[in-house]
Amino acid sequence: MPAVSLGVELESVEHGIAVLRFNRPHHLNALTDDTVAETGRLLDKVAADRAIRVLILTGAGRAFCAGFELGLADDAPDSAEVGETPAWMFRQEAFSGLITRLRALRQPVIAAVNGTANGAGLCLALASEIRIASSTAKFNAAFVKIGLSGCDMGAGWLLPRAVGLSCAFEILLTGRMVEAAEAHRIGLISELLDEPALMPRALEIARSIAANDPFGVWMTKRGVWACIETPGLHTALELENRTQILARTTGGLSKAARAFRERKTKRDTSS
Repeated sequence: MPAVSLGVELESVEHGIAVLRFNRPHHLNALTDDTVAETGRLLDKVAADRAIRVLILTGAGRAFCAGFELGLADDAPDSAEVGETPAWMFRQEAFSGLITRLRALRQPVIAAVNGTANGAGLCLALASEIRIASSTAKFNAAFVKIGLSGCDMGAGWLLPRAVGLSCAFEILLTGRMVEAAEAHRIGLISELLDEPALMPRALEIARSIAANDPFGVWMTKRGVWACIETPGLHTALELENRTQILARTTGGLSKAARAFRERKTKRDTSS
């Protein structure tokens, strides 16, 4: 059974695969300070659980996550005690900390975007390694429309890497909505599906990942993120070379080679 608390739940759906679901459907799964704190706690729980191989991120109801709960914008927790600016900085760092938590997970994250993904919701999807969406999905970074910078929760770094610089600037500067079909066309998502097919497809991808060597998957996630931050191809190759030699020590390559030789011997004997 899922452990439901504070607008987010973590559920083990099958061996090796867990689902983190935002669960405030009547508020389009908008994030409160308590929801953010609980999400961080659950992500720490995923990080510590070696049985979890893949995490699926999704939302309950008709939204993925509508971003920050704007009804809380008049004040930040503890502002009376620490002052308004420090209180807002604490809140800002708590929200943006979800991005680094997702990035730091050993497990790959699949965002199954089932509807609205606004603001922080867009950024949480961007921080996931794989993004698929239903035809009801729509995305925007509306920060600029409420008097803030369009660059928030990693959007200024993650979005250009997903869709290119010009598209990212246009989306961030206008704050407009990107519908599902356009999101697929520009590479914001890798697959566009009918609503009933979304979670089955997310599970299918998760199973394909979980079937691979755990250390190889971990190093692939870490390697890709590290490579896109490197200054050039030479540095990326240096990183990949060392990672491959490290991964070889797990014995997975030797096992694959033995299996290959056995199959080849069987083919040769039967021909």
